[in-house]
Amino acid sequence: MPKMVAVVTGSNKGIGLAIVRELCKQFQGDVYLTARQVGRGQAAVESLASEGLKPLFHQLDIDDVNSITTAAAFFKDKYGGVDVLINNAGIAFGVGDTTPFPVRAEVTLKTNFFATRDMLTHFWQIIKAGGRVVNVSSALSSSALQQCSSELQQRFRSEDMTEDELVGLMQRFVDEAKRGEHKQDGWPDTAYGVSKLGLTVRFSCLEICHCFTHMLKLSNMQKLLKV
Repeated sequence: MPKMVAVVTGSNKGIGLAIVRELCKQFQGDVYLTARQVGRGQAAVESLASEGLKPLFHQLDIDDVNSITTAAAFFKDKYGGVDVLINNAGIAFGVGDTTPFPVRAEVTLKTNFFATRDMLTHFWQIIKAGGRVVNVSSALSSSALQQCSSELQQRFRSEDMTEDELVGLMQRFVDEAKRGEHKQDGWPDTAYGVSKLGLTVRFSCLEICHCFTHMLKLSNMQKLLKV
C-alpha cells in the first residue's frame, strides 16, 4: 500500500512554511515542501531539519504548467496520488507598492487564480479517495465581493455559475484594469481581493466527489489530517 503524502505549494516561507512545519509534526506520512526556486526550497528544508523535522522537497512552480504536470506525474508514480494538497502559493504586492495597477492585476490574477486553477485541474485527478484539498484564501475575498457592483455580486453568488463564465469574469477584470476601466465597470480596486474571490468561487464550481474542501486554519490541522 503506497505511503501517505501531503503536498504544500509555495511553502519555502511564510504561511506555507508554517503549514509544512505543523504537518511534519502531525501527519502520518511524507510531507513535501515545494518552491519555485530549488535553492530556496532546499534551504527551507534544511532549516526545518535543524528543528528535528523531516520534510522532503520537490520543485514546483505553479506559473509553469510543465512544472505542475511533472510534479503530478511524480506523486502519481511514487505514491499512487496525493492524500493532502494545500494550495498555498500566491502573490501579494505590499502596501505602498508603486507598481501600476494594470500590472498588479495581471500578475496577481495570473498566479492566484489562473495558475492555482491549473494546479486544481492537474492534481484533482490524482487526489486519493478520502483525500483533502485545501485552498488558502483570504478574508479580502469577502470584502472584494462586497465592493463589487450589484450585478457582479449577483453573478458571483449565482448557484449556476459555470467555470467558463468565472474564467471569463476574471479575464474581464484583468482586461478592464489594463484599460483603466475596472472601477467604472463595478470592480473593486484590489487585485488581490478579486483573485481570492475568483479562487473561492472556482472551488465551489467543482463537482465534489471523493475528496473534501477546507478553509485552512492551523488550529484545525488535526481535523484536516484525518484522511
